[in-house]
Amino acid sequence: MAECSNGQSRRFGYAGSVAGDDAGAGTDAGRDCAPPQHALLAAIVRSSHDAIVSMTLDGVVTSWNRSAEELFGYPAAEMIGRHVGVLWPENRGTEQDAVIASVRVGKRVERYRTWRLRRDGTAIEVGITPSPITDDSGAVVGIAAVCRSVSERERAQARYRGLLEEAPDAIVGINANGVIVICNAATERTFGYRRDDLIGQPVELLVPEAARELHIRHRAEYMAHPQLRPLAGHSQLTARRADGTLFPVDISLSWVETDDGVLAAAAVRDVTERLEAEAERDRLKAQAERQRLEGRLQQAQRLESLGQLAGGVAHDFNNLLAVIVNYAAFVSEEIEMAAVADPDRWHSVARDMQQIQRATERGIGLTHQLLAFGRREVVRPRVLSLNAVVSDVKELLIRSIGEHVQLLTELSTGLWPVKADPGQIEQVLVNLAVNARDAMLGGGILTIGTRNMIVGNEAGLPAGRYVAIRVEDTGTGMPREVIGRAFEPFFTTKPKGEGTGLGLATVYGIVRQAGGDVQIASEPGVGTTFTVLLPATDEAPAELEAPVVVGIPSGGGETVLVVEDEPAIREVARRILRRGGYEVLMTESPLDALDVARAHDGRIHLLMTDVVMPKMLGKDVAERVRALRPDVKVIFMSGYARPVLASSGTLEPGVTLLEKPFSEAELLQTVRQVLDGC
Repeated sequence: MAECSNGQSRRFGYAGSVAGDDAGAGTDAGRDCAPPQHALLAAIVRSSHDAIVSMTLDGVVTSWNRSAEELFGYPAAEMIGRHVGVLWPENRGTEQDAVIASVRVGKRVERYRTWRLRRDGTAIEVGITPSPITDDSGAVVGIAAVCRSVSERERAQARYRGLLEEAPDAIVGINANGVIVICNAATERTFGYRRDDLIGQPVELLVPEAARELHIRHRAEYMAHPQLRPLAGHSQLTARRADGTLFPVDISLSWVETDDGVLAAAAVRDVTERLEAEAERDRLKAQAERQRLEGRLQQAQRLESLGQLAGGVAHDFNNLLAVIVNYAAFVSEEIEMAAVADPDRWHSVARDMQQIQRATERGIGLTHQLLAFGRREVVRPRVLSLNAVVSDVKELLIRSIGEHVQLLTELSTGLWPVKADPGQIEQVLVNLAVNARDAMLGGGILTIGTRNMIVGNEAGLPAGRYVAIRVEDTGTGMPREVIGRAFEPFFTTKPKGEGTGLGLATVYGIVRQAGGDVQIASEPGVGTTFTVLLPATDEAPAELEAPVVVGIPSGGGETVLVVEDEPAIREVARRILRRGGYEVLMTESPLDALDVARAHDGRIHLLMTDVVMPKMLGKDVAERVRALRPDVKVIFMSGYARPVLASSGTLEPGVTLLEKPFSEAELLQTVRQVLDGC
């Protein structure tokens, strides 16, 4: 019996079976012959709070302690000699066979978690640590397993460890001394270190060398007063990989009290891709903005070139129109007198002259539009209220758009004043209203509104206060490609012969010349909104004087010196002035005018000079004549005076300009006003 007992001891390392108090404990002789250390070991196994089970290499149970009885519900007598597989769920057999096979060949198996079946059929989660049982020669003769039920706390900790491992950000746990005590799989991927190489190392290993000394101070300050710091996102931080490369990171910090003191957790996010994406987004945004600005610049350059062309054409064209309009007027007078004696003969001729005069008026209008589009027209700005301009032109707009279009106005109170030419603003409103009317052939609503706006650096405008005029229609709308060309001169979507293509181009030129901008918002089938922005002024609006209607004023024999290089214009001016009761001195060149000014015996009351002439400009002629005759008054005539008299678009103070083409009434009224000092 002693031999048997000792053999049992050699095979399993302790008394053959241990359970309850006595069950399967062996014979007294067995205990008497057992060495004292074996008895002690048996007592430890018997009293352990962990379930301890031993089995043969084939999985037959050879010992079963009290805790195993409590954990699995089987008494020792029922389990000893039975295969341990009775505890295995159906889906765990392969797993357990692999564990037994590993232990059988002496491999170390770490504690693992699995499920077991109790005697009543319920499943429990357990943690098992298997180990081999060897004999005196070291051969594996059995298997011992320590089992413990997995508590809710352990399951929670396991879940936390799982979450830690699954986290996309690198998470590093640091103790009060700055030593890394825990890290996750993302830390290995992010920094290129093995986990075992990081545990126990100072966290400064992950910090660029140049910043380590500063980092130590910041770390000590944080550990002294820890607090939650979320991902910054706005501060540029840098980390260091195992290969020495640096990369940008966002870092959040949290902390927890443990038995070993404060543990800080740093979540480190590699933001290289994010910063590259942001840089690419900024690059694309800058590229789009650059292309937008280049497009606007190209459009501005194209319009500037066309404006210069318009100015050059206008100078000569207006001279021609001045001749046509006035000679047509002279002929009409003769026809009217002849028609008194023979109406049948001259009635049709009078109608023909009316057609000539209408065509001339259209030519004058086109010339003005060209100059306005090209920002070459001389403007006479004054401080005004856009509400007043809208109210004044409302009746004209109603007549222009027809009965099938309803006109609504939405005028804001407290509107800031602007400085602009009221006639030009009226032209802007008329052009936009007519454009809207043509987009609502079946009827619709046209709304004109005003409001104050604070504008940033938008649409090429300086930041500041602006007043907006909104002209909105419910018409057909415009596709994107039409919007892009809407302000181009002579571009029109109307049938041939129904539009000049200068309406919106004129609007653009007038508004830009006034220091503002025009914006278009349109959608096919919905309608179009034009928004005109004009800079506000701090000046107070001027009081408007009621216009005085008078007939054509006549002269009182005053002497007028006319300087004009175009013979036809000279003759027109001579005839009109003499018919109006003035003495006329005619010269065709600036030098001749100076000679006349020196040689004329009587007084010269007025100098009328063309602005652009060969050898000398009109304003130089005026200065030299005034040097000879200081009391002479001056009227400038021009079809395109801006480059000389109004380089900024506005006439210089004290300058009177008679724009070509002028009528007889316009010339005589201007002369009378200047001579009378009005």
